[in-house]
Amino acid sequence: MEHIRIFIQLTRLNRPIGYMLLFWPCAWGIALASHYINDSNLIGYYLMLFFLGSVLMRSAGCIFNDIIDRDVDAKVKRTRSRPLAAKKISVTQSFIYVIILCLIALTVLLQFNMLTIILGLSSMLFAFSYPFMKRLTYWPQLFLGVTFSWGAVMAWTSLLNSFSHEIFILYAAAIFWTLGYDTIYGLQDIIDDEIIGMKSTSIKFKNKIKTFVFFCYLSVSILLSYLIFKHQDNVIASFVFLLFVISLLNQILEFNPKIPKTCLKVFKSNNFSGFLMFISLMLISI
Repeated sequence: MEHIRIFIQLTRLNRPIGYMLLFWPCAWGIALASHYINDSNLIGYYLMLFFLGSVLMRSAGCIFNDIIDRDVDAKVKRTRSRPLAAKKISVTQSFIYVIILCLIALTVLLQFNMLTIILGLSSMLFAFSYPFMKRLTYWPQLFLGVTFSWGAVMAWTSLLNSFSHEIFILYAAAIFWTLGYDTIYGLQDIIDDEIIGMKSTSIKFKNKIKTFVFFCYLSVSILLSYLIFKHQDNVIASFVFLLFVISLLNQILEFNPKIPKTCLKVFKSNNFSGFLMFISLMLISI
């Protein structure tokens, strides 16, 4: 039982917000592509596969991140109890878990067409480079956005086996969304990060953090509004999209950079925001 508990802690399976935020761009890509394909069974099946893939790759990514950051995590109040930082599990055993999870994820990836498989394999470079970014640049959240949002492109190609300007607009929107919410999330560690020399957009824009997040969310709203109104024949889709925009604005009003609990609460609320955008995109396909 202890091994299971440690595995759950390593993979953050007890914190579904992580894999849900990885899944929503995938779901958005499926929803947008479904406007051009009439096969509800295939759409449902692919949503299930991308959800499973999100859980697997998020889990593997968390473990790899903890391996790289184990010494840093031991110095940060929020992360010092993580299994690797607390030396409850060896690095070797953790690497074995990463390999197993990636192999299972590969079996999921192989269910798609060749273009999507190539895109999926190429994403590994992004995924396993991310833990090093906070040591090199003040923009690790941007790199995370590039990585987390890649699933949107894969989801599109899995159904249509081609590219379009629409999916790259969606991809850009998902990047700005991630950049915004992860900047809010990073505010929890800003004091410890500055002490140990880690970098983030939370630190870079700490004196104008709400302005920066507003810019990110405004960019998301403008980019996604193009996709929604390009297919404008559904009033309900437009209404749900408006609710999505309101949810982003509410986040900006609600989080307090000096109160970490509000930052975590607002960060978690993006699960609902992601769901609203998914529903809006699905509705334009009806």
